[in-house]
Amino acid sequence: MQKNSSRPHIPSRRAVVGGAALAALATVATAGTARAASRSDAARGPVPVPEQVPVTEYRVPVAGGGSLWCWDTGGDGEPVVLLHPGSGSGESWPYQQPALAAAGYRVIGYSRRGAYGSVAGSKKEADTASGDLNTLADHLGLGRFHLSGSAAGGPVALDYALAYEERLRSLTVSGSVMGVQDAEYLELTAALQPDPFDDLPVAVKELGPSYRGGDQDGTAAWLAVNARARTADAFPQSLAHTITWAALETLTLPVQLVTGDADLYSPPSVMRLHARHLRDVQTHVVAEAGHNPHWEQPAAWNRLLVSFLRRHGARGR
Repeated sequence: MQKNSSRPHIPSRRAVVGGAALAALATVATAGTARAASRSDAARGPVPVPEQVPVTEYRVPVAGGGSLWCWDTGGDGEPVVLLHPGSGSGESWPYQQPALAAAGYRVIGYSRRGAYGSVAGSKKEADTASGDLNTLADHLGLGRFHLSGSAAGGPVALDYALAYEERLRSLTVSGSVMGVQDAEYLELTAALQPDPFDDLPVAVKELGPSYRGGDQDGTAAWLAVNARARTADAFPQSLAHTITWAALETLTLPVQLVTGDADLYSPPSVMRLHARHLRDVQTHVVAEAGHNPHWEQPAAWNRLLVSFLRRHGARGR
């Protein structure tokens, strides 16, 4: 089942910001892709949600009576699939959708089972999260594609790479603990999140203090996506593989790791630890960003992704 839409069902800041604030936001610079990933990007101030390009929306059926809500810009460009954080959904990419489309890519975002717009179905009969992604890729006829996973989307992206590496042109993982299960690593991540970490407000855990202090309207827009993200029928979904250092070392495709300098889950030191177990890897730190650099500093994040995609696309090889 599908329907055509002149706009993706992605939140407009107009829905959460009053008229006066919207008028003020309209005067500041929009996201760009021409400058270096540096503190100067962050210093530019709040970035309004850009105009979205037309998309087609789908409901992709998956095993166990579930369905995945998906939007697709279409076109002849190389496909890029965006895997959302656990705090978000297919609505999490309003800053990326037009930027990637303008760069010539076919951009696809979707909500995993139990996230906004999707139906979880039967837990007993459900496929793995990476299996669902492969069903979606087949349904859309993607062939080989680029994959980018953020936060809780990172383990799904890695699991997909472990199962279907031949289908991927490149893999980007952003702001993610990556689901590694080695005992020493689990002890490290637990130490980074001591009690009462889980009781902190979600914006404190997931958005850097510089962003929360500098873009209150953007924080409100992010919280609106978060409030809609989880549906009543949601359940934890399994992976096909146990992600370990040894498993990561088997991957041969190009991988890009990105994190924010204020990420409480995966700070730069932890990202570098991940990188030591990957064969073909680049790492980047986005200034003045927490766990969601794609939202907090979209100019820097989009530029890193587009540059990586171009180097590892069909023409870049």
